[in-house]
Amino acid sequence: MTTELLPEPTQEHPVRALVDGTDVIGSLSPSRAADFMSCPLLYRFRVIDKLPEPPSPAAVRGTVVHSVLERLFDNPAAERTLEVASQLVRPEWDRLLATDPDLSAMFEGEDPVDLTAWLTECRALLGTYFALEDPRRLEPAEREVYVEHVLSSKLLLRGYVDRVDVAATGQVRVVDYKTGRSPGPAFEAKAMFQMKFYALVLWRSRGAIPTLLQLMYLGNAEILRYTPDEADLLATERKLDALWLAIARATESGTWLPRRSPLCGWCSHQALCPAWGGTPPPLPAPTP
Repeated sequence: MTTELLPEPTQEHPVRALVDGTDVIGSLSPSRAADFMSCPLLYRFRVIDKLPEPPSPAAVRGTVVHSVLERLFDNPAAERTLEVASQLVRPEWDRLLATDPDLSAMFEGEDPVDLTAWLTECRALLGTYFALEDPRRLEPAEREVYVEHVLSSKLLLRGYVDRVDVAATGQVRVVDYKTGRSPGPAFEAKAMFQMKFYALVLWRSRGAIPTLLQLMYLGNAEILRYTPDEADLLATERKLDALWLAIARATESGTWLPRRSPLCGWCSHQALCPAWGGTPPPLPAPTP
């Protein structure tokens, strides 16, 4: 699964001592929850050490495609065509580069990515999107919407939802775009965890369980759908509470264990990982 460089909630919504008058014990987004589940040490590197990571061409490509799909719906329905979407790619890349000039490093140095070919790959993913659905027939209720909710445990859940569709009948569909390839059947439940996270937040904050969760994989033109129910979301809530307790124990003990997996090949921190013969840096001093 390709990791998208969408804004982390911590960037625009920093951790607060009070959320709607409630003292929170901590916060989780789907990406950080997934980090801890895949490798507690990776969670430490990203959340506690805040180690820098070089930009990934695949992840940045995902960000550009997401931006194009969000802005495409600003146009009247008749103008939501593949040609128009393709024309948005370069302006969206230029806009992203203006906000983060360091991204240009991908196209420089000893082994640079070819910019023209990379932009062509962005447009190819948009072509796959148009093969999966016709945006001229859609009027999303919300796009790139920030959602949050404080559980009864005082854990703050938050994240960004790519798209929320509401039918005339009131049925709600939650949509997330993925620019990677769909997982195999054995890993579909793991991939859907992010969507159940969003469904839980929407249910708890808005009072209704979404009708359908939909993951759109543009890497291989597959759609993964799931219909959640109350039992599903209660189980997700219990899982997130247990996950936070595990994070709290690791924080208290200072023990962040690595976990080897095929995902290690994509990790920027192998040189610091004991599983690969490295040594992590000392933990940062506690904030007073």
